[in-house]
Amino acid sequence: MADQNQRWTEIEHLPEWDEEFYHIYTAKKFGKWVMIKTLRPEFKDLPEYQEMIEREFDTRYNLAHPNIVMINDFEDIPGIGRCIVCDDVYGDSLQKLIDTGKLTDHHIEQMRHQLVGALEYIQANHIAHAPLTTSNIIFTENIGNLKLIDVGFEQKPSLSPRERSEDIYNYGKVLTRALDAIGSDDPVLRRVAKKCTDPDPKKRYTDMPQVHLALENQKQRKIFIIIISFLVAMILVLVWLLSPYRPLSH
Repeated sequence: MADQNQRWTEIEHLPEWDEEFYHIYTAKKFGKWVMIKTLRPEFKDLPEYQEMIEREFDTRYNLAHPNIVMINDFEDIPGIGRCIVCDDVYGDSLQKLIDTGKLTDHHIEQMRHQLVGALEYIQANHIAHAPLTTSNIIFTENIGNLKLIDVGFEQKPSLSPRERSEDIYNYGKVLTRALDAIGSDDPVLRRVAKKCTDPDPKKRYTDMPQVHLALENQKQRKIFIIIISFLVAMILVLVWLLSPYRPLSH
């Protein structure tokens, strides 16, 4: 059995990852890297915030999505206090990639697919969560997979139209910032981002599945155009080969 004195080692505060009510740390638990979040000192002894962190654990513990950071434990850590223990995510936030000029088309594609899928999953499970920002979208090192952190603190019977609309608006907002950062004029993404951030909520998409559908329909339309263009080209070649102007064999 492992030495209990070595249960927690190499605990390091990550100020740039801190959330509104939490401090975030990286640490090793029995030698395995994890991330931990605990209430900021000013909230630790307040019952309403103690209840909040417990509710967040209960809400997120059963979530399972490849682009959402998973929670795997809730325990007291010496010197820190009551903590939610999450999978380790080593990488850079969307904000940092923008600030350092390292954002690429690959990251945009992850926002087009993985981010939409994660938000769609959150809405399907009626999870109330902090607003989506460039700081809670993380891209893992090397592979660059997208991971969402700070994704939920309460599961409701349903989300209100306003909550769904805010998700859509914030998605459009971070997508626009990313597109601006790399100078992308992708017409589909620009069109979707513009509709997501329309000042009139009634003119936005009603939920994330609609956003997903808008993106996929455009992709399928492009594939359809390519196929049709190929078939037309083949027909023209065939007509030419059957015409009097075809090459003559010798």
